[in-house]
Amino acid sequence: MKKPTMTRILLGGLAGTAAMSLLVFIAPLMGIPMGGPWNMLAMFLKAPIAVGWFLHFLIGVILAGVYGYFFIRFLPGNSVVRGALYGIFPWLLAMLVVVPMMGGPVFMGAALKAMGSLLGHLVYSTVLGAFIPLPDVEA
Repeated sequence: MKKPTMTRILLGGLAGTAAMSLLVFIAPLMGIPMGGPWNMLAMFLKAPIAVGWFLHFLIGVILAGVYGYFFIRFLPGNSVVRGALYGIFPWLLAMLVVVPMMGGPVFMGAALKAMGSLLGHLVYSTVLGAFIPLPDVEA
């Protein structure tokens, strides 16, 4: 079984993170509260917002590598479905570990905020899955 290429992982991570970022700006227009993870990262680190943006995209690429080198092999479905299913992992990681580590409540303290975050992670991972073909069909 071939591994996904680093190029596909990098592009998938960047595209998925960009799609998630765009959703953060669009979701409130649909009544879905979403905060920018770059803001939370910058505030937590007491760093400029540019650092938050950089880390947001870096995390997106790292999570793409975790997907492409590990999770893709164990999830069912085509590449887009596998990507979408993978989104549950980074979402749970954020809700149960990262947000509380940064001083926030588990599941962001509100069901609607947690669902907005889930939507963002599903958008990220679905785009990621579209960029990384299944190992059996990779050229």
